[in-house]
Amino acid sequence: SPLFFVNIRPVLRTDPSRTLGSVTVEAILSPEYEWVWSVALGVAMYFPVRQLIWVLAVRRQQRKAGGRLPDGEAQDAIKRRAGVTAALLCLVLAATYGGVMFGGGR
Repeated sequence: SPLFFVNIRPVLRTDPSRTLGSVTVEAILSPEYEWVWSVALGVAMYFPVRQLIWVLAVRRQQRKAGGRLPDGEAQDAIKRRAGVTAALLCLVLAATYGGVMFGGGR
């Protein structure tokens, strides 16, 4: 094991007295905060997913055009469509993941 990992304490403990400000760690990780975590996950996934969708769409257009890249205006239109698609996809995936993680036993 690398030397710098030897003395690291666990960040999250099961001790309910651990707090972040006035809220305990257990409270933050409770099902009451499901939507906060879903929104955080959705935002974190949005930009990489939008970029992936945009790159795939631009490459598809380039293949159809015989190797020429689409002009800047067409790329902007593709980026807007990719943003809408990524937002919907990330919203659904993050809400589903949050529901499974926090509400699986309900």
